[in-house]
Amino acid sequence: MRFRAGRQAAARQVRAASNSLDRRAAAWRVSAIQSLPARPNAVSPIASIAVNTVLLTLIIAVRYVLIAWTTHALIWRKGRAGSVGTQLNRDWPKSATIRHELKLSVLSSWIYALPAAIGYEAWKHGGTMVYLDPLKYGVVWLVLSGFVYLLIQDAYYYWLHRLMHHPALFRWTHAGHHRSRQPTAFASFSFDWAEAALNAWLLPALAFVLPIHPAVILILLTLATIAAVLNHSGAEVLPPWMVRGPVGEWLITASHHSVHHNHYQKNFGLYFRFWDRLMGTDTL
Repeated sequence: MRFRAGRQAAARQVRAASNSLDRRAAAWRVSAIQSLPARPNAVSPIASIAVNTVLLTLIIAVRYVLIAWTTHALIWRKGRAGSVGTQLNRDWPKSATIRHELKLSVLSSWIYALPAAIGYEAWKHGGTMVYLDPLKYGVVWLVLSGFVYLLIQDAYYYWLHRLMHHPALFRWTHAGHHRSRQPTAFASFSFDWAEAALNAWLLPALAFVLPIHPAVILILLTLATIAAVLNHSGAEVLPPWMVRGPVGEWLITASHHSVHHNHYQKNFGLYFRFWDRLMGTDTL
């Protein structure tokens, strides 16, 4: 009996020592963890959107200034009697006009940047239909998606443009752009805040419902920039046979758009003349 009691007492002592060691080890682990440097919290989506909006604003503004300035400098070179190509503006571009166009364009940059930043944040969390594998939807859709986006944007802008020319809305949405009666390349992005907001959301919103590859997005933005800058440059750089031929018959050119800056009820199109012809607002 005494032998058994001794064994039980020894077992209790071993368990007590073991528990003591476990407590000490646990305390040591807690102390070690607490001594580690604090891990920074993940950036919140709102903060990420804010940072990306600033970065995209700088990118958009700098890209606009560089492309517009280069185009303007090449077309309206000092020492020439007029512009390169066919001059459409009656007068040489005025500094006051360019300053006005620059001001509105820079102010519009952040309005375009915000929806793009929101779309980018949504893409990071799998919320858009932007895809990285060019073969995911096939080569046909890879090419076709660009045309679909262009057609949707063209139709949307035609009707928005006509709406903005309504007397009740014109002053608040589109008058800033039309202060350039003889526009320059800098007018390509010169919008009142309301017009910029009405335009800026479309392409990011489409990315939530129509699959598109980043390369196609880049091509679309490049084409849109080139078209906008050239069509507002105040000169027609395309040869007459193209303006009056199949290209100019279906695509908006500088010759076509310059008419709109003097005759407000004509030529509302963005890329194609289809809607103007269908609705009887086309002239050249």
